Amino acid sequence: MSLSKDEMAARVAADIPAGSFVNLGIGQPTLVADHLTAGSGVVLHTENGLLNMGPAAHGDEIDPDLTNAGKQPVTELPGSSYFSSADSFAMMRGGHLDVCVLGAFQVSAAGDIANWHTGEPDAIPAVGGAMDLAIGAKRVFVMMTLFAKDGTPKLVPSCIYPLTGVGCVDRVYTDVAVFQVGSSGVTVLETFGTTYDELADRLDVPLARG
Repeated sequence: MSLSKDEMAARVAADIPAGSFVNLGIGQPTLVADHLTAGSGVVLHTENGLLNMGPAAHGDEIDPDLTNAGKQPVTELPGSSYFSSADSFAMMRGGHLDVCVLGAFQVSAAGDIANWHTGEPDAIPAVGGAMDLAIGAKRVFVMMTLFAKDGTPKLVPSCIYPLTGVGCVDRVYTDVAVFQVGSSGVTVLETFGTTYDELADRLDVPLARG
């Protein structure tokens, strides 16, 4: 069976090395915060100026002044700190983040990512800090469904949407498989509710077995 959004987030969280400094992009990636194990030492950074963010806030935990970059209420962990957006972006651009997790409209076999604009006339472009994260983080994970609503793949030979970053994505976590991407091509690392052969039939990129 394919993974739910929360199961995808848990799968991503399992691959984040202990002690990493991590930024979670707006949208599905924010769910990863709820699946990090206690004692992992992972420190979450938000581009709106919070270090050591905790899981999402619920009920009485909600403080309207304490949100992530997507304006969702979050918690803070002991030792958290606050700073300006300028300092936050300096951290992102300066190579201080070990991992960032981004959503995407498309990822290419070579690791290019398109996640800020579909190019459609009625679409609202929203790049935010994605370009800074894609280039500044040491490793880039993408979390997305593998197929769009019309059934077309989001893992493609080359992106047709405006690019966010070139050759920057390391792994793609989807509802049906985990892929390694980059200059050496696409490797299927794990599948959920499907098979390697089924993926090879539906995707237009050559696949290797992990």
